Amino acid sequence: MNYRFVCACAVFVFAVAATSAQEKRAFSGKCAKADVVQSIPAGDKDGHTFSLQQGKCETTTGDLGSEKTKSGAFAEHNEATGTHLKGWGVYTETFESGDKIFYSYQTTGTTKDGAFAGGANKYQISGGTGKMKGIKGSGSCKLTAGDAGGLNYSCEGEYTLPAAAPAKK
Repeated sequence: MNYRFVCACAVFVFAVAATSAQEKRAFSGKCAKADVVQSIPAGDKDGHTFSLQQGKCETTTGDLGSEKTKSGAFAEHNEATGTHLKGWGVYTETFESGDKIFYSYQTTGTTKDGAFAGGANKYQISGGTGKMKGIKGSGSCKLTAGDAGGLNYSCEGEYTLPAAAPAKK
């Protein structure tokens, strides 16, 4: 009998048993118009700009298990050309417990008369704090124009929390 094969199988079974199951999550909310916006023209053609933005959001649906979502904040950089934009950023979701989840995202969208009209993004969960430490996941969001220059988001994705460590004796 090949004992290395048996040992490898036992390690694999243990690793699979120690991994938490992937869960689905849908959440939505709204972001106010950015609090901080700095924009510069690219200089190559009219309407081509680069910008940095920072602002606050409110998640209205989508608690994670027993954790109640409270607020969010974003920091991003964008490139806009005429009626199209591309953006990259970090979103921090804060729960009532104070725990946080960090998302990195890439956005594509359209503008009309210089204001956001709609688009979509893809996100990766890049980490968390407290009970959310070690969280992994990904998903996508649909984005629509919101009130007073803000936007509304509706997201779906999957996440995995790390398995709880066994209690020490």
